Amino acid sequence: MRTHRSTRILGSLLLVAAAGISSFAAAPAPEATRPSVTPLGEVVPAPLKAEAGGAGYQITAKTRIRVGDGNPDERRVGEYLARVLRPSTGYKLPVTSGEGSDGIRLRISAEPANKVLGNEGYRVISERGSLTITSWSGAGLFHGVQTVRQQLPAAVEKKSKQRGPWRIAGGTIKDMPRYGYRSTMLDVSRHFFTVDQVKRYIDQASLYKMNKLHLHLSDDQGWRIAIDSWPRLATHGGSTQVGGGEGGYYTKAQYKEIVAYAASRYMEVVPEIDMPGHTNAALASYAELNCDGVAPPLYTGTAVGFSSLCVKKDVTYDFVDDVIRELAAMTPGEYLHIGGDEAHSTSHEDFVAFMDKVQPVVAKYGKKVMGWHQLAGARPAKGAVAQYWGYDRTGAAEREQVVNAAKNGTKLVLSPADRSYLDHKYTKDTPLGLSWAGLVEVRRSYDWDPGAYLQGAPADAVMGVEAPLWTETLSTSAHLDHMAFPRLPGIAELGWSPAATHDWDAYKTRLAAQAPRWDALGIGYYESPQVPWPAK
Repeated sequence: MRTHRSTRILGSLLLVAAAGISSFAAAPAPEATRPSVTPLGEVVPAPLKAEAGGAGYQITAKTRIRVGDGNPDERRVGEYLARVLRPSTGYKLPVTSGEGSDGIRLRISAEPANKVLGNEGYRVISERGSLTITSWSGAGLFHGVQTVRQQLPAAVEKKSKQRGPWRIAGGTIKDMPRYGYRSTMLDVSRHFFTVDQVKRYIDQASLYKMNKLHLHLSDDQGWRIAIDSWPRLATHGGSTQVGGGEGGYYTKAQYKEIVAYAASRYMEVVPEIDMPGHTNAALASYAELNCDGVAPPLYTGTAVGFSSLCVKKDVTYDFVDDVIRELAAMTPGEYLHIGGDEAHSTSHEDFVAFMDKVQPVVAKYGKKVMGWHQLAGARPAKGAVAQYWGYDRTGAAEREQVVNAAKNGTKLVLSPADRSYLDHKYTKDTPLGLSWAGLVEVRRSYDWDPGAYLQGAPADAVMGVEAPLWTETLSTSAHLDHMAFPRLPGIAELGWSPAATHDWDAYKTRLAAQAPRWDALGIGYYESPQVPWPAK
């Protein structure tokens, strides 16, 4: 399943790295205090093409960030870049629309060289006197900025003034993603996370060019989004969490704040309301959603598969319609996730009937259906996306269902539990996390090919990948950091980089070089013995 580079590609990248070091003009700072220059393209995710050469660019007190007058995305990305660079460099870095060939230049244009790289692709040209990032879109420009951040010394991420110089190796990077859907999921239902905590996770994921944030907003343990037509969902259903904590929920204004913040990082929020199972928080909030008309108590454990909406009641579909209508109205993205996993308390017949009724509701409010891969066992709507979370012990019949759905036009997002679930333990001694799908060390998380993972599924059915972060055992940002890093960047690379660049031995070296950046950002990561981390 692992795809190795050819000797030619590996050799060329080594030459690129060497050229990136040797082409830079000598700096006046003493060797002991001078940060090394990151070889061009030695970033995560690996770029499509990096050609080193010439003297690179150095950010100085005279640097201006130049944007055009006609495209607000240029100024938006320019102001974002300035906010990243100002604290550590101590420079003013004015964002200006004044003409000039110097400084950091951000350009969006429909020229053929940009169009060929697609909506998220970009080019970086680093040379003496200027650094130019061009793209066809704001998203591509933003992704180019993330690459430039990683080409700079890690101290650039700190919030206090640091010693430079701030140099970027000379040459050209041309880059574009392998897949258009690159996601991470944050489960805010098992444990609730505040708006600021979610924003922090968005910033971490966007550094590695993730473009979707899947928010798991409802489950047995908590309902996390205010719904005006069913207010007790949030006030009662959101009042607790795993272990019995106080829980919480997002007001509509707070949810919109998260959506807007994600959009400022060119990420799209995909909200999930899991159903017909994983619904105890809703059932506890409204007795009429239960077949017997009796509301169960709130649940703070971690078992699954025991709850179900009453499929045969009309009020169930009034409830579904209201929730989807209100959520869709707050969500500018094209997808709405309706769950569908582990509905063990719903008969197969009822599950199919439920999905037949619910999928058209999603379409009625202008969204496309996403569901966990059990959706393939029903009748997926035209344009629906099934998210595969199976693992080594998933039965052949279940896999075949998904493959057949893909052959019939259902698109797939891959998040195999024993590869991409960030909540799983690294080793048996990992204090946090679960292990029902196995142990997931860093190499196992990285060492698979999404294009060949589901044997028999058409390669063009795969839309992309996701790294889910479930939170049964995670309740703080420090917990999220420890489980997401260093695995999140690897899933991001599988979604972005060409398959030919996927090689563990090369990747682990680039991954190790990220550690000082995480230190500077305050990200507490797991120091896997599989990775050659730099000495501290």
